[in-house]
Amino acid sequence: METQNINVNIVSDVEKPNRINTLDLSAHQIWEDCLTILRNKVSNLNYKTWIEPIIPLKVEQNGFLLQVPSPFFFEWIEEHFYKTINEALVQAAGIEIATQYIISQEDESASEEPIRATTTLSVTPRSDDLSPVRPPVNQIYITPKPPVDSGLNPRYKFDHYVKGESNQFALAAALAVANNPGGTSFNPLVVYGGVGLGKTHLVQSIGNLVVRSGKPTRVLYISSEKFTVDFVDAIQKNSIADFSNFYGNIELLIVDDIQFFAGKEKTQDYFFHIFNALHQQGKQIVLSSDRSPKELKGLNDRLISRFQWGLTTDIQPPDLETRIAILKTKSSNEHIDLPHEVIEFIATNVTTNIRELEGCLIGVIARASLEQRTIDIELAKDVIRSVIGEFRSHITIEDIQRLVSQHFGVPEDLLRGKTRKQEVVSPRQIAMYLAKELTNSSLKTIGLQFGGRDHSTVIHAYQTVEDNMKNDSKHRQSVLSLKSKLESRL
Repeated sequence: METQNINVNIVSDVEKPNRINTLDLSAHQIWEDCLTILRNKVSNLNYKTWIEPIIPLKVEQNGFLLQVPSPFFFEWIEEHFYKTINEALVQAAGIEIATQYIISQEDESASEEPIRATTTLSVTPRSDDLSPVRPPVNQIYITPKPPVDSGLNPRYKFDHYVKGESNQFALAAALAVANNPGGTSFNPLVVYGGVGLGKTHLVQSIGNLVVRSGKPTRVLYISSEKFTVDFVDAIQKNSIADFSNFYGNIELLIVDDIQFFAGKEKTQDYFFHIFNALHQQGKQIVLSSDRSPKELKGLNDRLISRFQWGLTTDIQPPDLETRIAILKTKSSNEHIDLPHEVIEFIATNVTTNIRELEGCLIGVIARASLEQRTIDIELAKDVIRSVIGEFRSHITIEDIQRLVSQHFGVPEDLLRGKTRKQEVVSPRQIAMYLAKELTNSSLKTIGLQFGGRDHSTVIHAYQTVEDNMKNDSKHRQSVLSLKSKLESRL
């Protein structure tokens, strides 16, 4: 069977094709019959979100031309509803028929070739005459792109980012991307590291440098959690086409904390299509995470594979010299002259992350001003105690895994792994117990951080540790000692 070539017709919201006119009457009639069939095959939500926006354009000999709102929309249709639509269309048309899709979009990056999808299904032909009608020649209508709120914090700049051994490679990669977005092999650029190590500062610095360059580049910084909320909102408001078009026009996409995509399968599916579309067009993607992509739990393999296409680089906790440099830079920005011994004392005693380090510095400056105290080591001691106390609620599962690993001499990857060896199982259960006691993480999240286990496994671990603590004083002392160390953080 030969399928006649069809030139694509790219349109914008300025001029939408009329669903019913003389030329398209047969296409409209067949599509209405197809919709009747599809209403009984897909849920009402899926029907309104993914079927209603499709527009029948032309019907020719053994060919049916459909218009979809965006490349993302087509990819989703192709993966989730391709067979269902084809079967319904063949049933409605009564003959074997090829489906072709064209994309209506506002920018000039649209493909100039129709996307061809041919079904081999056939049924007894009906008598309707499918007159060949040649669609219009290629026409492109371009409307101005609406402005985008980048979501960037203008304070996050490379000028304020302190370079050290712990972050120098990540900084170099970020600068390379910022100076040539989409033009390096670092696409995507994935920056990972623990809480409070400066990932957000670094990835936003990329966006701010690109914005300040003056080039007409559409930049968006967004957290994975906000992306998920916006995606769900688009589904509920039946505005998924607008959502897709918005992201299709982004030229530098920065997504923070991608680990929070874990367990959100629909969001992952849609982000996968957005990632593909942007990457294929040479647009830059920058991602941050609390761990390497290969260690992320609760994400599907194909998404993790995409994250590994470019460059993955980590940020480690800063060493003493870098911590001192950070404090000096911060105090200089605040126009405060701190004694060197105070800076060194803070840097020596606050080692976990930059966020706590800067929190102590701000605390020293504030208390010296409000209480009319001299900035000295005694004041720094008081502030460190109070700030660390305030940060107790921010103990992370990674903190717990690290300490338990050190205490029992069990590698962290084994704590997160699948092994059932007793010398690993017991420390893993203690780590799960502490995660439930000391963090605000859900049972599902805790399970995901320990090898993708389910919530019932976490509950079992918690109860096992509680029972052991009641029956074994040595076991109880070990757990309480770990808990005390995590809570003190000094």
